[in-house]
Amino acid sequence: MLDIDRVLSLATDKQIFPIIDKVLQGERLTFEDGVKLFKTNDILTLGYLANYITEKKNGKFAYFVINRQINPTNVCVLDCKFCAFAQMDKNDPKAYEMSYDQILEKAKYAVENGATEVHIVGGLHPDWDFQTYLNIVSIIKKNFPNLHIKAFTAVEIDYFSQISGLSYEEVLIRLKEAGLGSLPGGGAEIFSPNVRRIIAPKKIGYKKYLEIHKTAHKLGLHSTTTMLYGHVETYEDRVDHMLKIREAQDETGGFTCFIPLAYQPENNDLPVYDFTTGIDDLKTIAVSRLMLDNIDHIKAYWVMIGEKTAQVALNFGADDMDGTVMEEKIAHFAGAKSPTQQQKEKLIRLIKEAGKIPVERDTLYLSLIHISEPTRPY
Repeated sequence: MLDIDRVLSLATDKQIFPIIDKVLQGERLTFEDGVKLFKTNDILTLGYLANYITEKKNGKFAYFVINRQINPTNVCVLDCKFCAFAQMDKNDPKAYEMSYDQILEKAKYAVENGATEVHIVGGLHPDWDFQTYLNIVSIIKKNFPNLHIKAFTAVEIDYFSQISGLSYEEVLIRLKEAGLGSLPGGGAEIFSPNVRRIIAPKKIGYKKYLEIHKTAHKLGLHSTTTMLYGHVETYEDRVDHMLKIREAQDETGGFTCFIPLAYQPENNDLPVYDFTTGIDDLKTIAVSRLMLDNIDHIKAYWVMIGEKTAQVALNFGADDMDGTVMEEKIAHFAGAKSPTQQQKEKLIRLIKEAGKIPVERDTLYLSLIHISEPTRPY
């Protein structure tokens, strides 16, 4: 139980005292509350509140999954200013396209190393038709029927609709029939239209993003959802983004997890040159946990914030560290300093040392495969 007297005695920012009371009473926080939480310098009280909500929802459990990423191509018709992964010219030396055999080989490696999930995202290739993307899903499912396929962002689904002439619902039904298990949350970036005009002017807006996810949810497909922060957005933009996701979740309940993604500033055209700070990362995770009361899980994505900050984040509102990943490309093209993959044993150690109980999960948090006690203090 939250000790309100203890929290108030330790808190240093009187502006958030009413918010502490709301958290204690289980009241939903407002836009103004979210902005105040971002602006406070009382980071310890913020973390204490977020951890309280996390443990109310998930106890001391902290989740991870054995997974790998597969990025079939980086050739893309879009030209997003913040993206260092995509190549518009397929003849560029950095451009690549995987064959079906190469994709299968990566899926095979994942299964041989204990993966229960493959996460597939990539470029919008100008020469690939919708059937090509369907084939990617179907050949993986045919060869590895027990592997959960989390594939294709809302941006990709919109592109498939354009090149096929099918509605979003029809595209998703075809993908589901081919073996799609769920959707990743990429492509959300920041919902603010003014910001999107700067960082990704050709990318779909938030209304289409949410429409696609809500359509998927109504078809029985769950998804994650994201927010890219630390570039040209404001705190107000971040809170507005969270509230739009909260509203969509009220409608469908289909989001399993919210993933704040720290902007990686290298090798792209956006005039932002610094990585996010640890304080900003922890604030963003904590505020996410407090604002998104209807989403069960908040992820500390170690790929983008680093292992150490992700570990601390487990006491600032996060309850998930993603997974082994095995081969991350997109963030590392943009300068991510973390490893490109992670060992299961390392994730377990990081979680235990944060005082949490490691739980190996499946994609939808339905099968809890491994639970062990946290490390005892010396």
